[in-house]
Amino acid sequence: MAVSSRVIVMTLFIFATSCCFPSLPRVAATTRHYTFNIQLKNVTRSCQTRNIITVNGKFPGPRVTVREGDRLLVKVVNNVSSNVTIHWHGIRQFRNGWADGPAYVTQCPVQTNQSYVYNFTVIGQRGTLFWHAHISWLRATVYGPIIILPKRNESYPFVKPYKEHTILLGEWFNADPEAIIAQALQTGGGPNVSNAHTLNGLPGPLYNCSAQDIYRLKVKPGRTYMLRLINAAVNDELFFSIANHSFTVVEADASYVKPFKTRTLIIEPGQTTNVLLKTKSKTPNATFLILARPYFSGLGTFDNTTVAGILEYVHDSSISSSKHHLLRPSLPATNDTNFVADFSKKFHSLNSKKFPANVPKIVDKKFFFTIGLGTNPCPKNQTCQGPNGTKIAASMNNISFAFPLKALLQAHYSNQNEGIYTTDFPVVPLHPFNYTGKPPNNSFVIIGTKVVELPFNTSVELVMQDTSILGAESHPMHLHGYNFFVVGQGFGNFDSEKDPPKFNLVDPVERNTVGVPSGGWVAIRFLADNPGVWLMHCHIDVHLSWGMTMVWIVKNGNLPNQKVQPPPSDLPKC
Repeated sequence: MAVSSRVIVMTLFIFATSCCFPSLPRVAATTRHYTFNIQLKNVTRSCQTRNIITVNGKFPGPRVTVREGDRLLVKVVNNVSSNVTIHWHGIRQFRNGWADGPAYVTQCPVQTNQSYVYNFTVIGQRGTLFWHAHISWLRATVYGPIIILPKRNESYPFVKPYKEHTILLGEWFNADPEAIIAQALQTGGGPNVSNAHTLNGLPGPLYNCSAQDIYRLKVKPGRTYMLRLINAAVNDELFFSIANHSFTVVEADASYVKPFKTRTLIIEPGQTTNVLLKTKSKTPNATFLILARPYFSGLGTFDNTTVAGILEYVHDSSISSSKHHLLRPSLPATNDTNFVADFSKKFHSLNSKKFPANVPKIVDKKFFFTIGLGTNPCPKNQTCQGPNGTKIAASMNNISFAFPLKALLQAHYSNQNEGIYTTDFPVVPLHPFNYTGKPPNNSFVIIGTKVVELPFNTSVELVMQDTSILGAESHPMHLHGYNFFVVGQGFGNFDSEKDPPKFNLVDPVERNTVGVPSGGWVAIRFLADNPGVWLMHCHIDVHLSWGMTMVWIVKNGNLPNQKVQPPPSDLPKC
């Protein structure tokens, strides 16, 4: 009976896929099973041992490998005292927000000694993404790569690499990240920063007690390697470079791009970048440092340290290893906003016949969101450590998001939103001001669980504008459930008359996370063709914790394949 049921389910899946997405070949996909045991593990870095939360005792967590079109069944078993969810960052989750993962948005968290099966299919995507916890700051240690290979018998639209390597950029905290953010939210000040940055969980030789904790990338001469780079850092945007080597960028956020060369990358938290690395034709008499360190444009404190790994060529007996020179790359200044802006402008969609850039040319609805920091009043009988004795907050259009006690998707699906959320999130700022000039006297935000509702298939244009309240700062904004096209960006205040004519509607890059420039703006477009409840937030976790978040609710369409699927039977309860 179990076998016949599986056959029926697979048949229905193939039928639904061919109906809803007719461009996909009618072939049976593979179903891949994973088990994620959420468990504690003693891990030592920089002479500090912590009992950290992990998946299957691994830090970083296990790799998830699929092919485009595959179905994934990931059973998450929670063996720790903290609630947990897993977000499959960048996966579209068509009509299936139940598998998206953000706590109290698409699901209640998985509680202690409970389990939940994330059941989803990878449709129309291939490349590098990642998974991570999506509740509080658990993703500091609970994260890992998602590798989506092309369909069988399909190739990359670039030279086939000799080998592939995945590099996860992260942060290490000597203290418990959960305690750090809890203290910051209580006092109203900025949180303590991380103690190290990491490459695949290793801090490298520039930190104390870390001479043995070094990521080593071993290569052969005259070969082309593909590096899958993932910024899984909690709070830091990171420059990345390898001494005396250059990269050819071929993919961003699991979307192919027109190849371009660079010696240095900037990768925002939540972004992924695939690059080709062509090694020297002969084994050089040198070893090359791999470096990553933060880009920071704000006013607060940050972890201004550098993680180092080593690129080394496979030993050639004709060269004495004792005479190898150690070469170090040059990185931009920590606050080099111009480099970041210039680099981001180099990304363009492939826009080929096979991989078109389907950017909406006609827009149904336009939105303008301010993105920035602000304050909350200090509670009575408490001393707060924010500006002028307040509590630091963050907002979008001055609304600081308050997560509810019940999952929004469940409330929306059952038409029981009363007392859980309201649909009056402002489409433009409530009180316009000179966004990048002198800040207004009143920096207080409004706290609320407010959403924007969109009819199915609405074409959306959204301009996100940084503000100078508490200082201009870059913000990597991530949209769940969608990719979007980055059609424009600039410094200063967005000009609704002069800037739109300059938008790139031919080959804009397609992403799921984009940096709002420090003291500037970015414009994106997307088609709201995925019904459900979708979070949009800054991927700097302290900003997320402070409320730099909003939610899009995309209503059902008229056809059966345009409606949110029913919830799974094992959906966690709050």
